[in-house]
Amino acid sequence: MTKKQVLKHTVSYEEGLIKALKDPEEARAYLEVALDECEASGETDGLLLALRDVAQAQGGVGALAERAGLNREHLYRVLSSRSKPKLDNLMAIISALGFRLRLDCIKL
Repeated sequence: MTKKQVLKHTVSYEEGLIKALKDPEEARAYLEVALDECEASGETDGLLLALRDVAQAQGGVGALAERAGLNREHLYRVLSSRSKPKLDNLMAIISALGFRLRLDCIKL
């Protein structure tokens, strides 16, 4: 099989990911892992990327902005890795994606 034939039958990682994230359970699991990593590291970059990926799977950032009641340009800035989103924006985004945050007890 030639490289051209292989590429014809290959899906890019991003295409495969976006397709998988159209399933709400896949999206939930993906966001949970990103949130766990954010909690462990204190870094929000991975969580913001995961939110962008799920938004892409659900029709794009423009559609998400409309559902969340946020300005599209503002939402792009909020989801950029240079941003530290406010809790109200984060909650609006998560809700507009069809999810909600829950708390678990941990031993201190």
